[in-house]
Order: sequence, then C-alpha cells, then structure tokens
Amino acid sequence: MAKVTAQDVNKLRKSTGAGMMDCKNALVEAEGDFDKAVDILRKKGQKVAAKRADRDTSEGAAIAKVNDDNTKGAIISLNCETDFVAKNDDFVALANKFAAIALNCNSKEEFLNADFGGMTVAEKLIEQTGVIGEKLEIGGFELISGAFVGSYIHVGNKIASLTALSSNDEGADVVAKDVSMQVAAMGATTLSYKDFDPAFVASETEARIAVIEKDNIELGRLGKTLKNIPTFISRSQLSDEVIEQTKTKLKEELKAEGKPEAIWDRILPGKLERFISDNTTLDHELCLLDQNFIKDEKVTVAEYVKSLGDVTVSSFKRVSLV
Repeated sequence: MAKVTAQDVNKLRKSTGAGMMDCKNALVEAEGDFDKAVDILRKKGQKVAAKRADRDTSEGAAIAKVNDDNTKGAIISLNCETDFVAKNDDFVALANKFAAIALNCNSKEEFLNADFGGMTVAEKLIEQTGVIGEKLEIGGFELISGAFVGSYIHVGNKIASLTALSSNDEGADVVAKDVSMQVAAMGATTLSYKDFDPAFVASETEARIAVIEKDNIELGRLGKTLKNIPTFISRSQLSDEVIEQTKTKLKEELKAEGKPEAIWDRILPGKLERFISDNTTLDHELCLLDQNFIKDEKVTVAEYVKSLGDVTVSSFKRVSLV
C-alpha cells in the first residue's frame, strides 16, 4: 500500500475542495496516484449528483463581474439547495471564480465547457456536488457589453445586475453603478415603454382592469371607497390624440370649477403630468428608464442619466435568487 502523506492530502484538498477524510480515502484507494484520486472524487460527485438530480436549487449566490476596461460584464448564479451552503465563504469564492471565467465566454454552453483547472466548469459542478453533498448548477447566466459597463451585487449575493452605457466619459462609473442598483432594487424587465409589444400591453391592461373590478365588488360590499379603474397603463397607449383629448377634458373641468382662463396654462401642466403618471403604472413597474430613481424619486431614471451629460443606458441585465 502506497504511503499517503499529509502533504499529499492537503494538495488534493486544495485542488478539489473536498474534505480532508474524503481526500485521504481517495488517495488510499488510488494507492497514492493523484490523478486517479481526483477521478475517484469526481465519480463520487457524479453519484451524488445522480441521487439529487430532482432536488430544488433555489438558493445560491448571484455574482457580477466586469472586465478591466469596463466594456464587458457577466452575471452567473451558482445555485444550491440550502441557504446554509449559499452563505459559505468557499461556495461564494467558487461562484466568483465561475463569474470570472464567464467573462471570457460568449454563451452559457461555452462557459460550461470552459476550462477550470484541468476540467470543465460542468465537471467542476459535479465534483463539488460530491464535496458539498448538495445539487449544484448554474442558474442565471447573462452577458452584456458597451462603451462602459458597471455592476452591482446586493448584500447577501441574492441579486446581481449590470448596466451598459453609451459613453465612458467622466462620471460613467457613478451612473452605471447607480443604475445597476436601480435594476437590482426595482426589477425592471425592459428598457423603455417604447420596447413593449402592443399585444402584451393590451393583454395586461385587460387583466389589470379585471382584477380591479373584482376588488371593487368586495369593496362595495364592505361600503369602502372603490378603486379607480384605469383606461390606460402605459405611455405607449397615450397617443397624441389621447393627450389632446385629455387636455380638452382638463380645460372643461377647470372651467366648471370656475378657474380663470388666464391661469389655466399654469395649472394644466401639473394636471396633465398627474394624468400621465396615473395611466402609466406598467411603465413604472417594468421599464427601467420610466421608473422613479430610487436615490431621488422626484426624477425618473432617464432624467437622472440625462442630467449627467451626453450618455444613455443602452442595456441592462439582472439575475435574482429571490
């Protein structure tokens, strides 16, 4: 029987991340052959992975990385079964290593086949499944590029986001981080209302009206104030014709209230702005540029970005485990 030294065990442990006893047993079984011991640990991982294939991996760590010249970013989520594992320092370190590799890939498939210390990323996942004893997999995988890319990782590594800007001028780092924080916090799914599919907006409008009408039945039964049923939910529905009709209606209301026509021009902008706000709830929820900026809710994200110079948000990505 080959002699297995503590140095051999430690070397295998550093290479694979497996526990001391698992490494020692693998080396003993391999009669001191390091490569064979690695293969033994990998096969153990395959067995564990097969047994846990149907397990849910809703926990994990979402990590965003940006390259040195801030022109490309990647987000991956390394998913596991329990929050206990997700918070482990070694697990988070592994997620960071994976994210760094993802930066040099162009697809999830290429990433899973990329080299990780002599094995592929996919093989490393299987190996670590055996080491940790939980199913591991790559959940989210996103890539982004632009003139300047910034990132944000929410405390606890549950949400990570990336923002690409059209310019790398002075202040781009601040804007990219602020907007990435907005993306993480508010969960936008599209850049602007201009990107909406009209069919989606129509369907969502119908669904929201149905929910409010149902709520109003119960509110009416209880004698409570009914909710306002919206006519529109997105700026994409507010055509020039709709805006003009609204202005006319508002003027009629001002006249009925006895407001002097001389002051209408001072009152109308605020009322029109309120009308637009009340009828663009979908935009506020899903469109990044149309959301109120979390650091100053008096302005939208678009207005915040515009105030900092000739720069626009070209795209963004978000991965969440919550």
